[in-house]
Amino acid sequence: MNHDHRAFSRRTALAAVAGAALAGSTAVPASATGRRTVRFATFNASLNRGTQGALVTDLSTPDNAQARNAAETIQRVDPDVLLINEFDFDDAGTAARLFLRNYLAVGQSGARPIRFPYRYTAPVNTGVASGVDLDGRNGAVTTPGSDAYGQDAFGYGWFPGQYGMLVLSKHPIDARAVRTFQHFLWKDMPGHVMPPGYYSDEARAIFRLSSKSHWDVPVRIGHSTVHFLVSHPTPPTFDGPEDRNGRRNHDEIRLWADYISGPRRSSYLYDDKGRRGGLRPGSRFVIAGDLNADPYDGDSYDHAVRQLLEHPAIRLPATPPASAGGVEAARSQGGANASHVGNPAYDTSDFNDNAPGNLRVDHVLPSKGLEPVGNGVFWPTSDDPLYRLVGGGTNVPTSDHRLVWQDVRVG
Repeated sequence: MNHDHRAFSRRTALAAVAGAALAGSTAVPASATGRRTVRFATFNASLNRGTQGALVTDLSTPDNAQARNAAETIQRVDPDVLLINEFDFDDAGTAARLFLRNYLAVGQSGARPIRFPYRYTAPVNTGVASGVDLDGRNGAVTTPGSDAYGQDAFGYGWFPGQYGMLVLSKHPIDARAVRTFQHFLWKDMPGHVMPPGYYSDEARAIFRLSSKSHWDVPVRIGHSTVHFLVSHPTPPTFDGPEDRNGRRNHDEIRLWADYISGPRRSSYLYDDKGRRGGLRPGSRFVIAGDLNADPYDGDSYDHAVRQLLEHPAIRLPATPPASAGGVEAARSQGGANASHVGNPAYDTSDFNDNAPGNLRVDHVLPSKGLEPVGNGVFWPTSDDPLYRLVGGGTNVPTSDHRLVWQDVRVG
């Protein structure tokens, strides 16, 4: 990737780009050449709750304010294929069905209803007891419902399924061809950056790499297949000088970098069904998710997301997804934002302004073979009627993340 982004001023507002992003567009039918435009998106919607089953309870009626805001945000952007991060998983898929029926299928505050005939969800590592003392404190905690339990789970969570993932699509999902990497062990990644000497031998032997899961979800678009590669790596914070979360975040991102690099780099990988290797060379894909990694600012280990942004198999758009709201927020909130290197128009999260400040952590990255066209970050400015969906940093009416979308032409 061109590193000229470093030189962008924090005061530069891409108002024209942001305006186009907020205007939105819908997928168009296939053209005479057989190409169609499809909108891929990622949204950490913060539809997670503190206790198991609470999300199902909240979604059982159509009047949960935060869920309504999340649904309206999705309706305003109108994606065709969407990853929702931080959506609590339940085995029966009840929360997903309720969100689709009670919220997305109901027009919110004047927005048009949106329907996704296809969906995919699966278990994640968050809140799943490891049975081992992973953090070296309190022994192995196996009773759900506490921070100590979360620290010893395969991925931080107070109960199994917290902070899960959900894929929604207007196009058919080839469910039989989905690959998941929930159980892949961190130690089995050659050249991993697991912190030396931090974990016990017992912990290293069972530690799963993915803090939630990594899914390859094939989506059928006309006669073409696009692999939707989705994940939610752990934040590179909430640890000590060993930087265990930063290092894990790096290698969670590296899994996709290796997966799309051909057999020489991906042959070590194995999915949850035992199938080895990565994506077949020449396959088309879109990598999406709250990757918890900004290319220039924040606490990432070794600029982790650049493993993807600079990857030769990825075709970046001429301009990253942007908003005018991100620029306004960085300027008005100050704090850590004033010292950031990255362009605030590309920010996708409204974090604590003391540290780390607002960051670009949510990404939608298409492959070669797909033509990136329009894109955006849903971050309205304070003079926009939809500003009520994002708030001013001190209040969080929906989520501390913004929905990010990228249109691609598929043929």
